[in-house]
Amino acid sequence: MSGPTTLQVLRSLETGPRGLAEEEADARLARHGPNVLPTRRTVPWPLRFVRGLRDPFTAVLFCLGLVSAGMAAWGTASVITVLVAVSCALRATGEHRADRAMTALRDLVPTTATVLRRPSAADERASPRELPVDELVPGDIIRLAPGDVIPADAQVLGATALSVTEAPLTGESSPTDKHPWTTPTGRAPAPPDSPRPHLCYQGSSVTAGSGTAVVTATGRHTRFAATHTPHRRPARAFDRSVNGISWILIRFMLLTPPLVLMADAALRGRGLETLPFAVAVAVGLTPEMLPVVVTTCLARGAARLSRTYGVIVRRLPALHDLGAMDVLCVDKTGTLTQDRPLVDRGVDAEGRDAPEVLHWAAVNAWWTLQLADLPAPDALDEAILDAAAADEDVLTRYDGVAALPFDPVRRLATAVVTRPGAGLGVHTLVLKGAVENVLELCALPDEERARLRARAARHAAEGLRLLAVATADRPARPARPTRHTPHTPHTGHAAWTPADVHTLTFRGFVTFSDALAPAAGPALRALADRGVTVKILTGDHPGTAAHACRDLGLPLAPDAVRTAADIDALPPTALAELAELAHRTTVFADCTPDHKARVVAALRAHGHTTGFLGDGVNDLPALHTADVALAPHDAVPVAREAADVVLPSPTSHAPDPANTPAPRPTASGLAAIDHAVTAGRGSGANIATYLRITLSSNLGNVMAMLTAGLLLPFLPMLPAQVLAQNLCFDAAQLAFAHERPAATALRRPTVLRPRAFLRLITGFGVLNAVADLATFAVLALAAPGPTGTEDESLFHSGWFTENLLTQALAMLLLRTTYATATRGSIAATPVTRAAMALAAAGILLPLSPLGPPLGMTPLPLLYYALLALVLALYATALLTLRTRFADQP
Repeated sequence: MSGPTTLQVLRSLETGPRGLAEEEADARLARHGPNVLPTRRTVPWPLRFVRGLRDPFTAVLFCLGLVSAGMAAWGTASVITVLVAVSCALRATGEHRADRAMTALRDLVPTTATVLRRPSAADERASPRELPVDELVPGDIIRLAPGDVIPADAQVLGATALSVTEAPLTGESSPTDKHPWTTPTGRAPAPPDSPRPHLCYQGSSVTAGSGTAVVTATGRHTRFAATHTPHRRPARAFDRSVNGISWILIRFMLLTPPLVLMADAALRGRGLETLPFAVAVAVGLTPEMLPVVVTTCLARGAARLSRTYGVIVRRLPALHDLGAMDVLCVDKTGTLTQDRPLVDRGVDAEGRDAPEVLHWAAVNAWWTLQLADLPAPDALDEAILDAAAADEDVLTRYDGVAALPFDPVRRLATAVVTRPGAGLGVHTLVLKGAVENVLELCALPDEERARLRARAARHAAEGLRLLAVATADRPARPARPTRHTPHTPHTGHAAWTPADVHTLTFRGFVTFSDALAPAAGPALRALADRGVTVKILTGDHPGTAAHACRDLGLPLAPDAVRTAADIDALPPTALAELAELAHRTTVFADCTPDHKARVVAALRAHGHTTGFLGDGVNDLPALHTADVALAPHDAVPVAREAADVVLPSPTSHAPDPANTPAPRPTASGLAAIDHAVTAGRGSGANIATYLRITLSSNLGNVMAMLTAGLLLPFLPMLPAQVLAQNLCFDAAQLAFAHERPAATALRRPTVLRPRAFLRLITGFGVLNAVADLATFAVLALAAPGPTGTEDESLFHSGWFTENLLTQALAMLLLRTTYATATRGSIAATPVTRAAMALAAAGILLPLSPLGPPLGMTPLPLLYYALLALVLALYATALLTLRTRFADQP
């Protein structure tokens, strides 16, 4: 192995096997700092509030408010200022709550370690103590036991069957055997980039065995912290969609005032006196409530997810991205499978089912555990004992004689037992371990050994892990006391040593598969039904990943499993080619972190809204690349920090709305993603409905207003009337944040495509403008005078009423909510009530005492009769056009 010896490490750290003295540890803590990972600074609430102005529409609204204030249009300026403040406050509050929830999750992570410390330098006695992990320093001697999280980078000093999983760092789900530094006789030192079984890294965890280690690096100097580097996140799906729509409308808004001024100057000879009207037209085009409605929709969805399912949305726009997601990339281990093996079956040398092979493996596991004083069985032994639980009474009928525990160098474990009925004169050696190592010790012809190796390779290609099992009978040895060493049994018999293990009889193989996550299969089917394609990016063997997919019922085409070699065959710039490969591929195996990030980037570049679910440091590049990054709450801290959405673990609980004493388990993993996708699509559908209705109505009003401004000898609507109309419509639009989306709106990703959206709102806007212009004709017929345009207040009142009534109709007929999903039935939904209130305001406001101050007057009955005809024709055309644009967002 490469690297310094144990003695060299202890000398370089100026420590010893008895640990550091307290005084020296305190000095090192002051010199090296606490053993904590670098974290992002908490953003204060006021700064979050100000950052809300970075949203394009919020910034434009703020500028329009300043312009209105500069023109002494205090009413418009006040309304816009309130809307900007509400939007920024909602966004800041939602993100602040998510950060507080993340802080609570950090408190759930184990924070202590068992450390050997001496009271003083003169004291030779060292005692184990439980210390906070942030007090560890280089040179500390720590003890490791099953279930412990490695608190810092360390080098192993001593180990007994120590096995560590490094999945958070490497993505490899199989545990790694750890032992002190050694260079086996006859072997050259390994190259520098080879695995280092004498090193343990912060963030990994002990799966079996026990050991002691010396801390070599803490805090920001660990390998774990080295991966925690800031990344500039690419623009996400929500940012791209909203920014695209925003800039289209911003261009319209910037062009509108100059056009109004130039047209009025050329045709009517008006000057700057029309500037307030021009600004009012620009404000009328602006969806003032967009920041408020969008933020409220997302905040309500995020709060509901947290309250009901324990899902924490750390970045509000990520909820929209979940609803727009059409590809989800996941790792296999911890997502589709649990990080533990299950016994598949026992097979003999011919590949036939052989329960006796599993029986002998269970005898080995049981007596190795009993005689070698192991703290707990390793994962494979635990799986064997679980599978043989029904035969536990049979196992106890054997008499244990000796045990040679698992040796990571020989990759074998041996139990010596007396078989029931065999008498005291015969001892049976039961051996299990790595296939190659066991076969070398069996009495087999070379061709038979090669045939068994080939059979084992075929099982491995099917995604199964294997242990080989062999036995041998030996004459019993006389009992005599022995001194225990790491490779001698706890027994009164003469010591058995590895040299006694030879010329064995091969019994067969025990095959293992990964334990499936209980909710993975139904969750995959639910995601497929919602139009989300799942891609598996894993560091595991292709056969292992394919086997898990088949067990879960995930369909695999003949070429649906590829390896990292297929990714490496394409140059880094060939995003289109890689995206095309990803379309045909379900599983990418043998992936490094960079491979995962490349696949995610290629899918995003090809127009897919892509999510990535990861739980380890090795997943950080892909998490930073994805449109929406997801992590379970038991992921490593740095992965949770990088995630936009944090999912509950199977053992977490969400608050019960019924306030019952017993907590209600939450959905976890992929099942929780399904709930989050549903919530995201609900919020996205409401946002899309709001945009479709308000932008088409605003665009139609602006087109009609500009046309009327050129045709009429007076302003078609006074600035105060424009403001009153906008206030009524804005208040009604808040209902979209509380509406229940239709089931049809949840069946597919909700994506806001700016160009398609522009075509849609242009079509509806032109229809709205036609209805407005038809109202001019109605007013000319109903109003007194030769032309019907002599009474300005009557004209203003008629157009004001018609505008609010057409907007109310659009709210009822263009929504994608429950009411319209049931063949147009009118249900008492928030939008229905808001539309009714808006229509009532349009009819009653000119008749109320507020009418004269706003420059409006009561309308003749003939106008209402003719307006009803216009509205009926408008509703018919609206439904026809809605059917044509049914596939649009």
